[in-house]
Amino acid sequence: MYEISVDENFAAGHYLRGYKGKCENQHGHNYRVRVTLEGRELDSTGLLYDFVHLKQIIQSVIRSLDHRNLNDFSPFDKVNPSAENIAKYIYDETAKQMQKSANGAMISGITVWETESSAATFRP
Repeated sequence: MYEISVDENFAAGHYLRGYKGKCENQHGHNYRVRVTLEGRELDSTGLLYDFVHLKQIIQSVIRSLDHRNLNDFSPFDKVNPSAENIAKYIYDETAKQMQKSANGAMISGITVWETESSAATFRP
């Protein structure tokens, strides 16, 4: 099994509705996002998936989140913008944009760091 990962960053504000504690107040994070793909076969050039193309997809997904109050942005106007829900959102949006890979490369996980020591991962 082969695995590749791409990391990107974005900054955004949010608050957690229904949470009792300091995160119920508006605050911000410099998020780091890792998208990991896996697959059993490489393409004819020896790649699982083109890093350049994957980075372009991730950048287009997080561009819509960057420097926003996530609570004002769908689906986070209804669903709390927790790291877990952000990871799922990024998975959904990335999966929509990925071209079907002839060698079967698939997203195996999206990890979102809120801080250097706190992260959440969504695996389909």
